[in-house]
Amino acid sequence: NYGPVFEEQPAHTLFPEGSEEEKVTLACRARASPPATYRWKMNGTELKMEPDSRYRLVAGDLVISNPVKAKDAGSYQCVASNSRGTVVSREASLRFGCKFVSSRWLLNEFPNFIPADGRRFVSQTTGNLYIAKTEASDLGNYSCFATSHIDFITKSVFSKFSRLSLAAEGQCSWQYAPSIKARFPADTYALTGQVVTLECFAFGNPVPRIKWRKLDGSQSSKWIGSEPLLQIQDVGFQDEGTYECEAENIKGRDSYQGRIIIQAQPEWLEVISDTEADIGSDLRWSCAASGKPRPAVRWLRDGQPLTSQNRIEVSGGELRFSKLVLEDSGMYQCVAENKHGTVYASAELIVQALAPDFRLNPVKRLIPAARSGKVIIPCQPRAAPKATVLWTKGTELLINSSRVTITRDGTLILQNISKSDEGKYTCFAENFMGKANSTGILSVRDATKITLAPSSADINVGENLTLQCHASHDPTMDLTFTWSLDDFPIDFDKSEGHYQRASLKETIGDLSIFNTQLKHAGRYTCTAQTVVDSASESATLTVRGPPGPPGGVVVRDISDTSVQLSWSRGFDNHSPIARYLIEARTLLSSNWKQMRTNPGNIEGNAETALVVNLIPWMDYEFRVLASNILGVGEPSLPSSKIRTKEAAPTVAPSGLGGGGGAPNELIINWTPTLRDYQNGDGFGYILSFRKKGTQEWLTAKVPHAESLHYVYHNESIGPYTPFEVKIKAYNRKGEGPESLTAIVYSAEEEPKVAPFRVLAKSVLSSEMDVSWEPVEQGDMTGVLLGYEIRYWKDGDKEEAADRVRTAGLVTSAHVTGLNPNTRYHLSVRAYNRAGTGPPSPSTNITTTKPPPKKPPSNISWTFSGSTVSIKWDPVVAKADESAVTGYKV
Repeated sequence: NYGPVFEEQPAHTLFPEGSEEEKVTLACRARASPPATYRWKMNGTELKMEPDSRYRLVAGDLVISNPVKAKDAGSYQCVASNSRGTVVSREASLRFGCKFVSSRWLLNEFPNFIPADGRRFVSQTTGNLYIAKTEASDLGNYSCFATSHIDFITKSVFSKFSRLSLAAEGQCSWQYAPSIKARFPADTYALTGQVVTLECFAFGNPVPRIKWRKLDGSQSSKWIGSEPLLQIQDVGFQDEGTYECEAENIKGRDSYQGRIIIQAQPEWLEVISDTEADIGSDLRWSCAASGKPRPAVRWLRDGQPLTSQNRIEVSGGELRFSKLVLEDSGMYQCVAENKHGTVYASAELIVQALAPDFRLNPVKRLIPAARSGKVIIPCQPRAAPKATVLWTKGTELLINSSRVTITRDGTLILQNISKSDEGKYTCFAENFMGKANSTGILSVRDATKITLAPSSADINVGENLTLQCHASHDPTMDLTFTWSLDDFPIDFDKSEGHYQRASLKETIGDLSIFNTQLKHAGRYTCTAQTVVDSASESATLTVRGPPGPPGGVVVRDISDTSVQLSWSRGFDNHSPIARYLIEARTLLSSNWKQMRTNPGNIEGNAETALVVNLIPWMDYEFRVLASNILGVGEPSLPSSKIRTKEAAPTVAPSGLGGGGGAPNELIINWTPTLRDYQNGDGFGYILSFRKKGTQEWLTAKVPHAESLHYVYHNESIGPYTPFEVKIKAYNRKGEGPESLTAIVYSAEEEPKVAPFRVLAKSVLSSEMDVSWEPVEQGDMTGVLLGYEIRYWKDGDKEEAADRVRTAGLVTSAHVTGLNPNTRYHLSVRAYNRAGTGPPSPSTNITTTKPPPKKPPSNISWTFSGSTVSIKWDPVVAKADESAVTGYKV
């Protein structure tokens, strides 16, 4: 049997006002044996389940029919009982109302809702509409549209329309500084895990920008949104502090501050558990809970408050019993509560009384012991209250002496054992419930001794070593060897091959260590053991290796290309440190690279160095490595991340080129400058260009966000005109060096002249060869890319023509895929990047008829010496086939 344990407890319930539901159910179910009976309390008073009552029990659940706010709103508790005790559930509130309400505003008519666009803002705290700077489009009739939500039920209501009109003719055009109108409370309280939303909105012209910051501590990564709303997801105690919103425009700024105060519901840190205790013994239970405000802790026994009395002391989260009695059995609950909630922890206390019983834990039947050694014989009967214990050897009553000790818990200890100590030993146990005894036989054996002990050694990393350990023992027992390093047992199976047994002989326990590492240094202990005794000897192993990691890497004196680095000395691992290396990595790569330093060779006694040749305006982490004659050691932990100071660019952009585009355009392209070479914020490019042969340079400043491409459009730009172009980078620290001058051509125009003397020849029924005289390069306003042949069937329009293009200066083409015995028209055009030029005069060609489909037949042949004569019937072409001109054998 056991007392009630809750499996389901009532939960806070919100009942929608005006709902058509006819009942509400609060759940309660407890596991118990015998089964539990249930009662319910409302606001601390027990509910009566009368036949005509609106309250009724369904199993352990409370069902309330036709709930009414005036009568049924309140706090409810379930009480579960059986013959072992009583427990009460957590309190659950039944409330009436809406889950939450949201507000929107209409302008003139539904559904013309006003958006939150930075100039306009709807507070979800007050429902008010704020307009930072009114415009003519804001004039009209306004209505507030409020919506309440609960579960799947949504209700909405409109306010009466209010009119917004101009106070006077005209519209204000002056500018003025921000003034914060919607603000969050000076103190905002929130529970851990909740979502906190702060509102801040300001009037001003131009419309102010809103910025948020936390004044004490770092900004959380859980911030969502910006401008009028700051939302913090899953708040914790680290989010507590002072927050500031700042509204700013070109006329000034305004700011407001308020605190977020984080609190928490109680949560158990330590709870009680079901306990069986002996009658007459003492018991201490403790509970501890976290929460803010700090929870108060109280105790219940069988559902009733428990206070200090007689043998029971209640002190906050501690409950102490002195000399337990059977009546102390029952169900106990520890209750922790603050203003945000209450948590319950339950446990059953069973006080038991038992006569001594050795059945579960008798004295060991055969007790081997080593000569001159010590033996410990426990006497642990099950008994409540604790039994009084006596020991005898045969019929002799044993008492404490120089060689015999009987401890308070009844354990017998014999020391300096000799052969005369062999015999029967009996433990007698007694309490007020009864008596019992148990007997064992002591057998004396030869002692175990170490005959060859391990010797201390000193080796380098990577070397091998064997530690010796031999022993003698009583031959009637098995001997085993174990090894430990600094008192921790060595697990050979998990040693990755570093540790192995050196011999399989029973009396030899040598340990071999392969590929020794620094972690293998320490005190090794060999233990030779039998079931009755053991012997141990130790030796120290010193392993020399590369130095350990330096510590405390600190970055100081940060400039644009250098920093001062300091560190603390690490372990030299028994070999003097010769020098230090410094490595760094940037936000652009996860790889560590060795850095240049001053001095270039950092001696082993140094603890500071200047790191040089750094990239300006770059985030760096640094680490330090020490080395000695045995190698380079493990690196230090990375330093805190720093950013070098800004400097003007030192590298000119590369890949300057361009060309193409629309008429009257000069397009300039370049390769983007890598983050490594930007050297500062506000990065961008300055272009300089002029028509080749002229004196005046034009310039254009291109922000980095618009890099890689610049278009200069001017009606006076001629087609395919050469321009001299240079480029340099800039940031807020200054301008960098200028690139070499490149020649870039303005946009080309389509060719103005057409090829001539176009000739076409039918080769096969589906193929033709076309040739032409080329256009003169001097007639081109661009680079000739090739020629385009257009051909179309007689009767079709030229727009449906098929096209074939050649590349470069080739002036002929072979066209395939034609229809047999078909008349075609064709023309040729030159083309460049701007498009195709005018067509040549069109030429006509008719493809030949297809070859005969019928093959030669009746083939025969005769041999004569080295020749063969072949004969066949001739093929006669049909009307739609070309005439036979010959045969191929």
